[in-house]
Amino acid sequence: MKVIIAIIVYLLIINVVGFAVMGIDKWKAKHRAWRIPEHTLFTIAIIGGSLGAIIGMYTFRHKTKHWYFVYGLPTILTLQIVAAAYLISSGQFTIMF
Repeated sequence: MKVIIAIIVYLLIINVVGFAVMGIDKWKAKHRAWRIPEHTLFTIAIIGGSLGAIIGMYTFRHKTKHWYFVYGLPTILTLQIVAAAYLISSGQFTIMF
């Protein structure tokens, strides 16, 4: 039970970070400031912040003209959902409430 709570808290935090980083990078782009590297944006998505990054991308209208973000972030999210579903259905990771 504690593991599941830790995973949920982690995912909430990393998705808030993914959302915020998209907003910060958009602000920096408008103000011609030092930008957050694209590989950092993808890294945050890969480590669990893909949903927050997608929501941030469309909320702030940031990186929506880059095909690798428009298709890449949803692909990462889909792979994460498939992996989680596989782990749960194979019995390698059980959810008990």
